[in-house]
Amino acid sequence: MKAAFEDPRFPTLSAREFEEVEIEISVLSPLRKITDVGEIEVGKHGLVLEAGFARGLLLPQVATEYGWDREQFLNHTARKAGLYPDAWRQKGTSIFIFTSDVFSEATISLTAQGG
Repeated sequence: MKAAFEDPRFPTLSAREFEEVEIEISVLSPLRKITDVGEIEVGKHGLVLEAGFARGLLLPQVATEYGWDREQFLNHTARKAGLYPDAWRQKGTSIFIFTSDVFSEATISLTAQGG
């Protein structure tokens, strides 16, 4: 509820919009640090980039939803961390991958109905 009405990063939802919201939960696997970006499988892995105190995370489904390739995914994760897009190429930047299990109200409803 706080994210819908009290998060200063986004406009507050109206009551009508809130009724149409579908909640989705992503359960993340443990992070695994990588040294070769070739290990990243777009659509399977989520990313965390860290450089100093900056940290950005994007879920696996984000790259798929936007049709990004591996480099675009890395660039956007760096930007999410408040870094330059190519920061993932810089020494001192750590890259972690993870997978996630995604649950939403729709999938839970289908499971409960036997679908």
